[in-house]
Amino acid sequence: MAFLTLIFPSHTLLRKPGFNPSAPSPNLSSSFVPADLPFSKTQSFRLPRMATKSYVVSASTAEMPRKRYPGEAKGFVEEMRFVAMKLHTREQAKEGEKEVKQPEERSVRKWEPTIDGYLKFLVDSKLVYDTLESIVDKPTFPIYAEFENTGLERSEKLATDLKWFEEQGYAIPGPSSPGVTYAECLKEISENDPQAFICHFYNTYFAHSAGGRMIGRKVAEKLLNNKELEFYKWDGDLSQLLQNVRDKLNKVSESWTREEKNHCLEETEKSFKHSGDILRLILS
Repeated sequence: MAFLTLIFPSHTLLRKPGFNPSAPSPNLSSSFVPADLPFSKTQSFRLPRMATKSYVVSASTAEMPRKRYPGEAKGFVEEMRFVAMKLHTREQAKEGEKEVKQPEERSVRKWEPTIDGYLKFLVDSKLVYDTLESIVDKPTFPIYAEFENTGLERSEKLATDLKWFEEQGYAIPGPSSPGVTYAECLKEISENDPQAFICHFYNTYFAHSAGGRMIGRKVAEKLLNNKELEFYKWDGDLSQLLQNVRDKLNKVSESWTREEKNHCLEETEKSFKHSGDILRLILS
């Protein structure tokens, strides 16, 4: 660690009139005899030690403490969660700070979903999960491989649900613009921006395990006679599956610089925009 060396100025006694610093002294290390002071020529005048001592001060003691980010003490996932919650509205979450501007930003209790819109949402969601899961299955960066087979995968579950709708006589639409746009965005950032990709990965899977389940229950109540789709079911204990992924995310982010972590956090808003565009389909 770097150190700052602070040399204090010499004591003013050394500047007394008539004193010649080049004159010989009986003991250069401890005494001198200024001609104008009323001391015997054999008397020593001992300087206070603070007047001539140099101090070495660690830079760390002179600096202000580093800024602590909200949630940082609990791990980087808690930082991501904190930022994500702030981007909710107060109707969606008590920690939310965003104003309601779009219909999907209101409380789920106030939603009026349509079956056609919900099918569009499921189709676009499947495209997004297909993309995420193909990226981690064939990772461009080694850290992506940490998130293979987490138990949170949704692609196969969605395929099962869409097949069920088809068996009920519904026409399954093709992917729409929100899903296609988001899938292309994920592919692009996964190739050159791992911190941004991890942000989208976290927000997509964790949001579905929380608010997404509330949406599923509301739609099932309104449109499906309370049928629970496979999209909202997990094999195993969901809490443990989520904790396993939290641990992996925290481990991966340990090697990141503070700047890389901040970059990941800054991507949250873009993630919310894309997911909001897809959610809005439910109400179309």
